[in-house]
Amino acid sequence: MPDVVVVSLISLAGTLFGSIAGIMTANRLTTYRVEELEKKVDKFNNLVERTFKLEQSTARQWDRIDEIKSDIAEIKATIRGE
Repeated sequence: MPDVVVVSLISLAGTLFGSIAGIMTANRLTTYRVEELEKKVDKFNNLVERTFKLEQSTARQWDRIDEIKSDIAEIKATIRGE
């Protein structure tokens, strides 16, 4: 085989190897970044759920405070004889 053909085959093999290695490395990096983003999204979703539960709890507490205020008003009215 002429030297030119050998050199071109070696260049082709090196180019293929380099391209495949680069694609695999980029794929691993992309997979890692997607997994990290999924973790962040899970944390955010957990925060949203917790915030929703806190808002519900706060609303129930305000309702209870309103009930207690009306009970106090009734007691005061009873004591005054109204």
